[in-house]
Amino acid sequence: MKNRIHILAGLVMALFGCSGEPVLPAVEDVLKSIQTSVKEIEMEVGGSFDVEFSVVQTGYVFDYNVFSRDCQVHLECYDGTEPTAFSLTGISKCARPGLYKATLTDNQTAREYDVACRLTLTAGQDKVETAMFRVRKVARGGDKEKAVATGLPVITLNTAGPILSKTEWVSGQISIDGIDAYPDLAEMACEVRGRGNTTWMWPKKPYTLRLESKTSVLGMPRHKRWVLLSNFIDRTLQRNLLAFHIGATLSNLAWTPRYVPVELVLNDIHYGQYLLTEQIRVDDNRVNITEMEASDNAGEAVTGGYLLELDFHFDNEIQWKDHGIPFAVKYPDEEDITPEQIAYIQKYVAQAAEALYGDDFCDPEKGYAAWIDTDSFVEYWLVNEVMGNHELGNPGSVFMHKDRGGKLVAGPIWDFDFGTLSYKVRPDMQTSLVNISAYWYNRLFQDPAFRAKVLARFEQMLPALEQIPDFMARTEKDLQKSAIVNFSIWNPADDGIINDDETLTYGAACERLRTIFRERLNIMSTALRENL
Repeated sequence: MKNRIHILAGLVMALFGCSGEPVLPAVEDVLKSIQTSVKEIEMEVGGSFDVEFSVVQTGYVFDYNVFSRDCQVHLECYDGTEPTAFSLTGISKCARPGLYKATLTDNQTAREYDVACRLTLTAGQDKVETAMFRVRKVARGGDKEKAVATGLPVITLNTAGPILSKTEWVSGQISIDGIDAYPDLAEMACEVRGRGNTTWMWPKKPYTLRLESKTSVLGMPRHKRWVLLSNFIDRTLQRNLLAFHIGATLSNLAWTPRYVPVELVLNDIHYGQYLLTEQIRVDDNRVNITEMEASDNAGEAVTGGYLLELDFHFDNEIQWKDHGIPFAVKYPDEEDITPEQIAYIQKYVAQAAEALYGDDFCDPEKGYAAWIDTDSFVEYWLVNEVMGNHELGNPGSVFMHKDRGGKLVAGPIWDFDFGTLSYKVRPDMQTSLVNISAYWYNRLFQDPAFRAKVLARFEQMLPALEQIPDFMARTEKDLQKSAIVNFSIWNPADDGIINDDETLTYGAACERLRTIFRERLNIMSTALRENL
């Protein structure tokens, strides 16, 4: 009996110590290990696989958001490098404490692979890792045609060499799998070069295509010239697409580029999702104005057609400034345009500006209305304002055109991936109109008749604009699988935070875009009705 009492007393002393206070077991703050029972994974084309892993120290807190810069869980090959054929695309908690699920996704950049890899968890100077497991993908019959299976058409482009320049064309071959939703394009010769200004400097490059002959592509009207927009910094992959949709379906602009989201496989490497769109060119199916001849140097013939761009980069061959605004001629081409044609269009722009900034600028015969197509400037402004496009104020990628015997017409719209529907780029977009002082608009809005036109047209468009968030939700669903693959290849946050959604998940970024769009309509409704 005495022995039992002594044992019990010893246990009490051990528990409470000399002070009588309870002595609790020390909680280790050093990470012990992580474990997985997975030995081998076989990936499907474009598929995903969930790898369960457990943290032995079940209460250990760590950042497992793979979209965060501070994420502590990584996937690495046996040699410590990051795999390129597949990626870690998500981590989530399981019901059991200490158990997690890591999602690995095939990047569709290789037909087959067999790679030994592991999951690692870092905490300060500590690093623990699972045992190695193999990730395999075996090419089977027909896989070459199904190598990119996201539900979007697949452009396969093979070139004779790397595409290193925005001016030098590289020859190649192109084909398109329309995935039964669009017409296929049989392999044909083409040329490719880079394009863009800031966008050309980013890791995911945009390209211009020149086909060997005028051809209909994915159901769009025949032409040689096409553009592959990379949308590198747009976590939603919707900004350019959304602007084009609004311009084409809700506005009365003469022409807005058509588009189709696609997957690009360039020289056997999947480059992710691109937006294939019509390039801004003079053509019956695009900017439909009279095509100039070298002999069109006087009289009615010299009056058009012309395609102009306002661009602060000021890097065109034929360019000038009028009232500090940079103008450039995009058509006729620099090698075709004559001195007489250059002199004519420069003088016309100057006369339009003189009328706009003159004392009689509101007069329908003496003022700006004699020189510009007012309705088109209203439509153009509304599309840019709804999207909160700050490029209109720079200005950059701002187009206008003039047909033979006609006035200057605003459009087409272009370039909406940078800063649109973003409060970071334009904080004032949360409370007010952002383009009321853009280039000529600073004067146009001083005319009560122009202000009345803007308000009346906005009121007409508003019911349809209020349905746009539903279109955005459908688009998110259509692009979701492609987005997962695209962002496993590219991280828009790698080049800084511009749109302020670069670190969000795809779904969160899309929801944020819809929210800002709805708020934008409310802000515009209030501002236009109260201030105009």
